[in-house]
Amino acid sequence: MCGIFAIVVSEEQLLGEILTEAGRRLSYRGYDSVGCATLHEDGAIDLRKDVGKVDAVAERLRFEEMVGQRGIQLRWATFGAPSQVNAQPHLDSDGDMVGAHNGNVVNNVELRRAFLAEGMTVRSTNDGESCVHAVERYVDQGYGMVEAIRRAYHDLEGDYAFVIGRVGDDRLYAFKKGSGLVAGLAEGATCVSSDLPSILPLTRRVVRVENGEIVVLRADGVELRRVEDGQVIEREAEEIEDSMAVAEKGGYPHFMLKEIHEQPQVAGELLHLLEASAHVGPMVERMRAARHLYLIGCGT
Repeated sequence: MCGIFAIVVSEEQLLGEILTEAGRRLSYRGYDSVGCATLHEDGAIDLRKDVGKVDAVAERLRFEEMVGQRGIQLRWATFGAPSQVNAQPHLDSDGDMVGAHNGNVVNNVELRRAFLAEGMTVRSTNDGESCVHAVERYVDQGYGMVEAIRRAYHDLEGDYAFVIGRVGDDRLYAFKKGSGLVAGLAEGATCVSSDLPSILPLTRRVVRVENGEIVVLRADGVELRRVEDGQVIEREAEEIEDSMAVAEKGGYPHFMLKEIHEQPQVAGELLHLLEASAHVGPMVERMRAARHLYLIGCGT
């Protein structure tokens, strides 16, 4: 489990501390890598990322200096070994788009092969980069961002949420396919995140994003669209009244109880991932033929 946070503001400003604080508030989700990207009004992208904890990487790479009108923050490398190149966010081939995801893209290996065959510049083994190239593929064919995302959505198998920005476009785009995603509406800014704790310091007005939806973030608001047909969805924002401590734990007294009650959702997402993978059948047959099974766990 990892976390993403992204923000669009009305004027270019220092975003490093906002992005770093968002990372701190998502740290309970676990991480091995940290990265931030800001998009400037002049078209430049400032991308800084490395292996390590939020505060250590932020100090080493001087996140506090990062300026922009849009910013993306991500922790955890997921696919591929923890390394600077596998850390998110990721760039497209030409460095014109930057994006990050939370979750797992189960056909990542097949996608990487296809992108390389199409002449794209693939720099890592991380599945978050595949999300960026999937959008790049259709942008290069002449589609606008929303239509490119709609098409990429069907190419990317698994459970994930993804956010992407493009040079020359003052918006950010995010979409949800299983993993959590919430948009926040603040004065002169909008943001999107995997979870509420990173949003609540900025605003308590939020819009829940559902599966199969795209959210377009502008400084003055958000627009929801269906992946299925691209149509706009009308949904009222809600006001979060819980305290920060309660919101962080989802209303439960501590994180362990929260995780226990999340198990049905986690199990359902895992089953969906297994059903979507072509490798599960052969793996099950090998396990049936095995003389011994070793069960290994990690985490709480």
